[in-house]
Amino acid sequence: MSAALAATTKPFTIALVDDYDVVLLGLARMFDGYGDRLEVVEIDANAPLAESIDVVLYDAFAQPESGHSQIGELVKNPRARHVVVYTWNFHPELIESARTQGVHGYLSKTLPAAELVAALEAVHSGDMVVSESPARARSVQGLDWPGRQEGITDRESEILALITQGKSNAAVAELTYLSPNTVKSHIRSIYRKIGADSRTQAVLWGVDHGFTPDHRRIERWVETH
Repeated sequence: MSAALAATTKPFTIALVDDYDVVLLGLARMFDGYGDRLEVVEIDANAPLAESIDVVLYDAFAQPESGHSQIGELVKNPRARHVVVYTWNFHPELIESARTQGVHGYLSKTLPAAELVAALEAVHSGDMVVSESPARARSVQGLDWPGRQEGITDRESEILALITQGKSNAAVAELTYLSPNTVKSHIRSIYRKIGADSRTQAVLWGVDHGFTPDHRRIERWVETH
């Protein structure tokens, strides 16, 4: 094999960014079996990168800063060669905001693992990749989120995480681009599933079940698998 061909087949490095370890671990496991194409490494969006990363995948789960302050910081970091947003929310304003800040991809959580890896490879090669706006489908099988084992859906989980962070119904609606009535409907469903009778009880349940942001990062995933 020539040196040039070997270089093109070398796995690219990818770092995962989110404030919830369970979300990161679920996403990292999706890449199991693709070690010949990518290498998952650790990143902390709140600290300088220790090494250059080919692709930084920003999981937008329950990020109140949907105006993308963290994304902007990542794009400006010279050690992050390409920044990609990973989300189920394809509201045009969010896509435009991300593109304006210089992201290299905006990918849907409905993409099967093989298609996600292919899209990330295209980004690594220099392409700008934006998924087609998905229908209101569930996140692809294999992802994880707080409360999934209790029957809470991915959308409900994000809403409960925002509530646990102290966001009002109006703020949740604004951040998720859902109508106030839809947010209320999700909240009623959450209350039923966790046995809460009030917002205070829901917040306390959220605190006890991993719905508060944790800025620590998972250990280098490839070193423990």
